[in-house]
Amino acid sequence: MVSRHVKEVIIDEMKIGDLQEVVEIERASCTMPWSESLFYNEIQNPRSLSLVARKYGEVVGYICANRIMDEGHVLNLAVHPEHRKLGIATALVEEMIGLLRQDECRFLFLEVRASNDRAKKIYEKLNFALLGIRKNYYVSPVEDAVIMVLKFMNEPTS
Repeated sequence: MVSRHVKEVIIDEMKIGDLQEVVEIERASCTMPWSESLFYNEIQNPRSLSLVARKYGEVVGYICANRIMDEGHVLNLAVHPEHRKLGIATALVEEMIGLLRQDECRFLFLEVRASNDRAKKIYEKLNFALLGIRKNYYVSPVEDAVIMVLKFMNEPTS
């Protein structure tokens, strides 16, 4: 994977040495945060892709996705509260889309809190479409999830 530079941000593979910073961002961002061991498992899982965004060497965001056959699924995405609204989340999703395209995925799925309008706008801008609703998917607080999907366009073959 090639690192991607976006507005002084480098997107690269998540490494074990990143976990402390990733967990700090997770705790600052989520009401039901993942544990360090869950992130560790994603790094070790051959079906998973886990990326971090670094700004001046500091981890400021991350994304974890899974791929099975021709489908990808975004499992977790967060940006440090002090670094939001800078395009980092969009850059992380775009990088993941590129990696999954290279892996010949046809679809990318995700769930997002129904109330998370900012995230939904990012996904819509990236051509994700509404697929459905998962009732009471989230806890603390209980809330529905909006299921979104991005269908990759098939590249013409020569």
